Amino acid sequence: MQLNPIHIALLSPIAKEKLYIKYMVSLRCKLMVQEELKKLEIKHLVVELGAVELLEDISTEQRVLLKQNLLKSGLELLDNKKSILVEKIKTCIVEMIHFSEDQPKVNYSEYLSAKLGYDYTYLSNLFSEVKGITIQQFIIIHKIEKAKELILYQEMNTSEISYKLHYSSVAHFSNQFKKITGLTPSFYKKLKEKRQGNLEDV
Repeated sequence: MQLNPIHIALLSPIAKEKLYIKYMVSLRCKLMVQEELKKLEIKHLVVELGAVELLEDISTEQRVLLKQNLLKSGLELLDNKKSILVEKIKTCIVEMIHFSEDQPKVNYSEYLSAKLGYDYTYLSNLFSEVKGITIQQFIIIHKIEKAKELILYQEMNTSEISYKLHYSSVAHFSNQFKKITGLTPSFYKKLKEKRQGNLEDV
């Protein structure tokens, strides 16, 4: 007997609760969270960047212990609704810039608003209030970090990087890169290559 999509959906596990975790931005962080959940025997459906979907409600004691254990690893279990929303904004940006093959064609304000279901002005004001920097500044910082990665590990030139990260021109990308790092993209690459060469000579 072949199950139709409705039957499959009914048989699939359903998340009972969702936890939001601050500073959880890498695969290593996800593995650390999975290990802590296992230690506390907390059954979960999925662990993703910034969030965990649980298969059952957890006790107050489990929540307190999880929060304490995560803090030891530099992670923070969030309770405040504003902090949770800010973390969702950060996670969307990190996933979009660092883990998506293609950047969205729409502008970031439209993307975040559609993804999170809030007016962008509200998201922008909240983010600035909680983080002390604007969403745009946060995006620029991560775009430059991604650019560094592309320069060093994927051997992409400035033209290819500016196109991939949706800069209006190579000049715009180069100026922003220099403003954040103090170096031009080409000088940054030469500097890193020189340091790598020195290490190999040791």
